[in-house]
Amino acid sequence: MDIQKVAWTAAGHRLTAAAGSVVGNHYDDNYDVVHLDPGRPLAVLADGMGAGPGSAAAGRTSVDVFAGAELAPAPAALRQAVASAQAEVRRAASTLDELTGCTLTAFVALAAEESAWIVQIGDSRAYRLRESLLELLTVDHTIAWLGLLHGWFTADSDEAKVARYRLTRYLGHPSVPEPDILNVSLLAGDVYLLCTDGVADQLSYERLSQLLGTEPDPAAAVHRMLADTLEAGGADNATAVVIRVEQTI
Repeated sequence: MDIQKVAWTAAGHRLTAAAGSVVGNHYDDNYDVVHLDPGRPLAVLADGMGAGPGSAAAGRTSVDVFAGAELAPAPAALRQAVASAQAEVRRAASTLDELTGCTLTAFVALAAEESAWIVQIGDSRAYRLRESLLELLTVDHTIAWLGLLHGWFTADSDEAKVARYRLTRYLGHPSVPEPDILNVSLLAGDVYLLCTDGVADQLSYERLSQLLGTEPDPAAAVHRMLADTLEAGGADNATAVVIRVEQTI
């Protein structure tokens, strides 16, 4: 299991971050893509839709375009980066006779701002652990999320299982939907988690909270998290990024 680790300074804070990914036991290849930038506070991950060339192309293209974009000033630049990724994924789709789409979730901190930005489209997720409370900061752009929120069906129903795979927003969508963009403060002790559904669907809220709250090393937290997904069955590709706000400098 290859875990990448970097350290950044941003908004008067020191951040340590780690990222890793595993194929799992269901797929032969990994259709998740993750980028942890060595030179600036930027983490981005994508989860391809399906298991073929379209899924692989969408994930790789979206991460490369977003990571290569000028992301300041936010949030306009963040929206533009996602729009550019949308255009490139749609261009790739025109050459492939299959579904070409993916999610994208990113964490971006800018030196001139005393906060960070979460960018979200699809059903990968961003969480924050602050003072022992783990909160889901993002919304799943799926019919399942809408159905559970509005009481159309129960979480353990067959309808919910099917609706989990019906995304309302994603990169490659013909309507070119915009992402959600959230501004978050950075406080010493905060721990941020970005993950694909291979993590969120296989590990409980309690287990995620425990790992993030008891493991001070982001690389060790990622390693244990991904190992847990394999022990849970490895039903999907699983990717995680853990970012710890260590101290004010």
